[in-house]
Amino acid sequence: MTQTDHGITLALTPEVIFRFLIVTLPMGLIAVGTGLWTWLALRFRIDNDDLVVETGLLRKNKRRIPLSRIQAIDLVRPLVTRMFALAEVRVELAGGEQSEIALRYLGRHSAQQLRAELLARAAGLPGHTPEAPERHLWRVPFGTLFASLIVKLPVLGTGLLFLGSLVFLVAYAEGGILAVTIPVLLGLIRAVIAPLVMYANFTVAMSPDGIRLRYGLLETRMQTLPPGRVQAVSIVEPAIWRSFGWARVEVTVAGYAGERQALSSTLLPVAPRHVAMHLVSQVFPGTHVDGVPLVPASSKAVAVDRADGAGTDDVVFVARHGWPCRRTDVIAHARAQSVRLTVNPLQRLLGLATVHVDAPPGPVQVTATDRDLGEARAIVDSAARRARAARRATGDPTRWAR
Repeated sequence: MTQTDHGITLALTPEVIFRFLIVTLPMGLIAVGTGLWTWLALRFRIDNDDLVVETGLLRKNKRRIPLSRIQAIDLVRPLVTRMFALAEVRVELAGGEQSEIALRYLGRHSAQQLRAELLARAAGLPGHTPEAPERHLWRVPFGTLFASLIVKLPVLGTGLLFLGSLVFLVAYAEGGILAVTIPVLLGLIRAVIAPLVMYANFTVAMSPDGIRLRYGLLETRMQTLPPGRVQAVSIVEPAIWRSFGWARVEVTVAGYAGERQALSSTLLPVAPRHVAMHLVSQVFPGTHVDGVPLVPASSKAVAVDRADGAGTDDVVFVARHGWPCRRTDVIAHARAQSVRLTVNPLQRLLGLATVHVDAPPGPVQVTATDRDLGEARAIVDSAARRARAARRATGDPTRWAR
């Protein structure tokens, strides 16, 4: 450290460099050793219809997982592993406390082969079955993704607040305004930069083994959602987006939980509305969401989140609500786990009720709010009857409660 006329500068003396190495080298060795230990401690193989995973060097732990429990298989390449042409295969399982298995540090080609073999065997096909062909559906342009992120009302408001704080900081040289400027800047980074990096190069394709998603700028991910794993869908249309004809598609996927559910809930970050609707028709074959007649909520309802309407056909139940951000929630009758009716104190006074068509836990919850009580009971009976018929038609023996 040296003192000059202009202030204090840092001199890179041998002593400073030595102290830096004393701190960084052990930490680097520990990180490398931990990664190497984790890699050496993992062994896996496919034994008939099971995936056998062995972990541990000193204390062995073996898991035998039926391939029929596989819900989804992701091919993930974090930035560091991409530098060494490596990849991770992450296998999501149905149920259980340890529902994710990460097979790390595989060669890229080996990881793709393993993913294809697991998908084939999980579908009851021979392991050497080549990867199914795919049909390209949509690629999100980078400019459209960036524009969709900055024209949201919360982001625009935060941006104006950031610019105002900067002007105040420059005009009055008041350092205390940094207590506002810095948190607002971090909020903008989280709302714009983080999703921009995550969903860059987003591509959707359809194949016989499911919906294939590829995305990511620094960490790339190839995600395959097998048929039937998407439980519920939401078409999200913020106010400004509607003037551009844009929409986002969010989903609840069986097998994902907690943070993994949140990271895997976006089926399409932004696209023209007709593309989003076409994708929903691929997820739930035979569906035409805009063709489902929606019955408006009761005129007696008092709510900020205005319910536009709800309706059903032979395939799906649809509920639309929201102001200024409009959401259209869709669930196939065959995916409904339960149908129930709830009444809060205000609704009891007004003679109203809310109908819930329940999917597994996730970001999409399908509800028809503020219906007249008699109508709500009729919706419950109709939805329950259609769900039972759909399950019998698909041969799904799963029982569900009303």
